[in-house]
Amino acid sequence: MKTKILYIEDEQNLGKIVKETLEKQGYEVYWETDGANVMNVFSKFSPDICVVDIMLPNIDGYTLSKNISGLYPELPIIFLTAKTETADLLKGFDSGGTDYMRKPFSIEELIVRIENQITIHNGARQIPDVQGNIALGMFEYYPAIYELNGPGGVIKLSHRDGQVLNILCANRNHITDRKNLLLSVWGDDSFFNSRNLDVYIRKLRQYFRPDPGIKIQTLKGKGYLFIVPLK
Repeated sequence: MKTKILYIEDEQNLGKIVKETLEKQGYEVYWETDGANVMNVFSKFSPDICVVDIMLPNIDGYTLSKNISGLYPELPIIFLTAKTETADLLKGFDSGGTDYMRKPFSIEELIVRIENQITIHNGARQIPDVQGNIALGMFEYYPAIYELNGPGGVIKLSHRDGQVLNILCANRNHITDRKNLLLSVWGDDSFFNSRNLDVYIRKLRQYFRPDPGIKIQTLKGKGYLFIVPLK
């Protein structure tokens, strides 16, 4: 069965070349040029992976990535960008992207990254299967539905938030190795995935801020210590 790629790119020449090259390599490609049309594509095309340009007409790639990952949280998204600032890359990851490529890029590298994301998506990672609800200080965590119930109400976690928190919960009050966490969630421990992890750790710290007894401490050179008060 062919891997199905939803490719979103408004540059006509580049889009045509990439689409035709990927198809010659055996992929099934749906190419869309307008960000406003993307979400309607899912009613007629079920992709295995999305390749999304950041700069698009009407709806930008960041917004699209957030919308796609909100409906299909496990769908890999590679975003393409001409931007070079780390803040822009982190914004892409935070919006739901799982990998990135800077323009200009080689088709060969794009194929490698597509295959890597598909491999990760198909189960190469080992995410702990956390059973039942978990009491975390003033919070109750529902891992099956990625919900965190606390003093401020219910926080709906993203799929990636939940993966990171599941690993921390499995090791609560013990050290979680940073490299192992990266390999489990992202499939590699590259610099940019490492920065991406930093974003999710900051988000989780913010969620738990109402409870001063809960801390996610960074242990330089080792990883994290998820401190949860014992009852």
